[in-house]
Amino acid sequence: MPRDTGDQAQLTVSIGAYSAAGRKPLNQDFHGALIPGGEALTHKGIVLAVADGISSSATSREAAETSVKALLTDYYATSDAWTVRNAATQVIRATNAWLHGQNRSVTDINAGRVCTLSALILKGRTGHVLHVGDSRVARLTGDSLEPLTLDHRVTLSATESYLGRGMGIEPHLDVDYRKVDLRPGDVFLLTTDGVHDFIDTATVRAALLAPDLDAAAQQIAEHALAIGSDDNLTVQIVRIEALPDSGDALAELDSLPLPPLPNAGDMLDDYRIIRPIHASARSHVYLAAGPDGTQVALKIPASETAEDGTYLKRFMLEEWIARRVKSPHVVKVPPQRARTSLYIVSEYVQGVTLREWMADHPGAPLTEVRGIIDQIAMGLRALHRREMIHQDLRPENVMIDADGTAKIIDLGSVAVAGVEEAAPGLLGQMPGTYQYTAPEYLTGDAASWRSDQYALACIAYEMLTGRLPYGTRVAQITSRRDAARLTYTPAHDETNAVPLWVDAALKRALHPDPLRRYNALSEFQSDLHLPGAQALRPVPLMARSPLRFWQSLSAALALLCLFLILQLAT
Repeated sequence: MPRDTGDQAQLTVSIGAYSAAGRKPLNQDFHGALIPGGEALTHKGIVLAVADGISSSATSREAAETSVKALLTDYYATSDAWTVRNAATQVIRATNAWLHGQNRSVTDINAGRVCTLSALILKGRTGHVLHVGDSRVARLTGDSLEPLTLDHRVTLSATESYLGRGMGIEPHLDVDYRKVDLRPGDVFLLTTDGVHDFIDTATVRAALLAPDLDAAAQQIAEHALAIGSDDNLTVQIVRIEALPDSGDALAELDSLPLPPLPNAGDMLDDYRIIRPIHASARSHVYLAAGPDGTQVALKIPASETAEDGTYLKRFMLEEWIARRVKSPHVVKVPPQRARTSLYIVSEYVQGVTLREWMADHPGAPLTEVRGIIDQIAMGLRALHRREMIHQDLRPENVMIDADGTAKIIDLGSVAVAGVEEAAPGLLGQMPGTYQYTAPEYLTGDAASWRSDQYALACIAYEMLTGRLPYGTRVAQITSRRDAARLTYTPAHDETNAVPLWVDAALKRALHPDPLRRYNALSEFQSDLHLPGAQALRPVPLMARSPLRFWQSLSAALALLCLFLILQLAT
C-alpha cells in the first residue's frame, strides 16, 4: 500500500514495493524504506534502498539485507548537521568494511557476502542518489525512464560479465553520488537487474495506472518475469506528492513570540533573571539562574529584529548547533526546557573575552599564545567534524575563563551544511567581521574550513604583533585580482621577535588563496610548535625585512656609484 508523511506542509511521498524470487529458488534481493517523523524528516529525509546479492554466493542475501538495514538505521544516527552525501557515504563504507572483513575467510569472493546497493534519499526539495553495483535508480521523465545510476559491471563477452564494484569486494569503496531537484509528481524507481533489464517506459506508465503503488510494483515485476527474466525481481516506486516550503528547518520561529525585556528578579519560564550582561541593537544577554540554581546566559532578540527573518533563523540556529557540538572549547547549552517565548540559553562562562585578555597581556610570550590558539583550534575541529564552518571567529567571540580555558561562545554565524541542504538560502548572507574575514568570502568564492583557519591565524598574528597581517586592505577586496594583490607583512621585524619559522607558519595559514593554506588545522598547530620542513629553508632578506633589504641595496648602490666616480676621477 502507498505510504505518506501525512502533512502537506512537509515532504510528502507515496511508496510501493514488490520483491520475489522469480524463477530462482531463493530471493537474494533485499529492499527497504523509512519515513521518519518530526525533526528527522526535515534534517535527514526519507531513505529508500535496494540491494541485490550475487547469485554465485549462498550468503549474498545476508550481505543485501545487512547493507539495506544498516543504511536505514545508521544513517539516522549520524549528525543531522552533515550533508546527505557525507552521512550516507560514511555508513555505506562502514558496512562495506564489515562485509569485507567477513569475506577474509572465503577463498573465492564469488562465494562471499557480496551485493549491490542503490539508494535514494529525499531531503527537502532535493533527491540524493548513492550507488554501488548494477541495481538502479531511475526517474520517469516524460516519455522516458531516465537512469540516474551507472552500472558497475565489466563485460568480457556477449555472454560473460562480472560485477566490477560492489559491497564487500574491496576494503575501500567508491560510492557514486548524484543530486537531483525534486518536483511534485516525480516518480522514481529502484530496481534490481532482474527487472530493469526487461522493462521499458511503456511498461512503467501502464503499471502506474494501478490503484496503488504496491500493485504497480508487482505488475512491473511480473511483466519482467513474463518476458524472460530468470533472476530475482525487486521494484520500489516512490512518487513525490508535495514538497516543503524552503526555510522550514527551524519551525520554532512560527510559534514563539519575542518576550518583553525582563528586569532583575523577573521570571522567564523556569529562569530567574539576575542582571543584564550585554545589550546591542540585535540582542540582549542576561545572567539568569535555572531551577537548580545553575547560572546561565539567557539571550533575547531585540524588538527591532522582530521582522528580520534571517536574523531570527540564525538566532535559533545558535542553540541548535551548541546541542550538537561536544567540546570543552565550544559553549554548551543546558538540557532543553519548554519555553513560551523566543530566547536561547547557554552556559555562563566566567572570565574575559580574548580581546580583553590581549589588552591585559600585550606582548604575551609565544608559549601562552600557542596554548590559546591550540584550544581554539580544538573547538573549531569539533565544528568542522560536523560540517560546520564558524565564519565569524574573532577575539570578541572567544572567552578565557579563570582556569585559562579558551571557549568559542558565539555560534550565531555558523554555516551548517546539513541545514543549508535541507532549506537552501535559510541562513542568508555570511555576517562575519571584515578584519578576520578570509578573502574568499569577499571575492564570492566558496568558503570552507580553511576560511576558519585564516581567521585563527589572523588572531594568532595579532596576539604576537598587536596588528593585523594585511591591515585594512582585506575589507577593500571585491575580486580575485584584489586578493592576489595582498602583500603579507612579516610578523618578524625590528620590534617583534617572532621566530622566523613561526612567521612562515602564519604566512602560509594567511595565504589569500585557500588552497595554499594548510591541509589540516593540526598541521598549522604543529608548525607553530616546531619548525616545519618548509620553514627550515633559508628565507630571503627581502622576505624577512623588506626595509632592511632596500636600505642595504641602496647602500651598496651608493658605494658602487662612489667607486665609479673615484675611478673616473683617477
